[in-house]
Amino acid sequence: MDTNPEQFENEVRKQGYSRIAGIDEAGRGPLAGPVVAAAVILPQELSLHHLDDSKRLSPKRREQFFDAIYEQAVCIGIGIVDPAEIDRINILQASLLSMRMAVDNLRPAPHYLLVDGTFPIRSPVPQQVIKHGDRRCRCIAAASIIAKVTRDRLMGLYDEEFPEFGFGQNKGYGTEKHRAAIRTFGYCWIHRKTFRGVREYL
Repeated sequence: MDTNPEQFENEVRKQGYSRIAGIDEAGRGPLAGPVVAAAVILPQELSLHHLDDSKRLSPKRREQFFDAIYEQAVCIGIGIVDPAEIDRINILQASLLSMRMAVDNLRPAPHYLLVDGTFPIRSPVPQQVIKHGDRRCRCIAAASIIAKVTRDRLMGLYDEEFPEFGFGQNKGYGTEKHRAAIRTFGYCWIHRKTFRGVREYL
């Protein structure tokens, strides 16, 4: 982490809030697949060391943290927005929607939200947006790991259905092999038809 990982949570606790949720999403950039968000409330006493932004961890380390977070978290909520909805409302709005869905799926409900990025989500719960929060805030880092691993596992399932696109390896991102597969086979239903790299082949 780039700063004291508990700094933001501690500041919010001083204001009287106890259940503080970190929120992050995974999958804004790919040409295929859903955008997946996670909301995570961690206990104040947590035995997880070296928690970090999912993008800065190896796949093996992410999987290890994924299991440990599920074991120790107070609660976890997941939000998933499919490619058709991404095409309908655009990827930014779909990302914010997935984060709102993740918050709505938290039981018990949070008292305060720490949201990765620069855009607030539509929620009656008080919130703070934190740029690069996934590398600065403990609960957002946890959410980034849950969202990333959840999405990667979904893409692994899609790989079984559409092996020609290599989703198990590229996770839907526009690698050269993935783009070549689109040129050869066209697109499938989980491709985002409004994204450059797919829309040219409609």
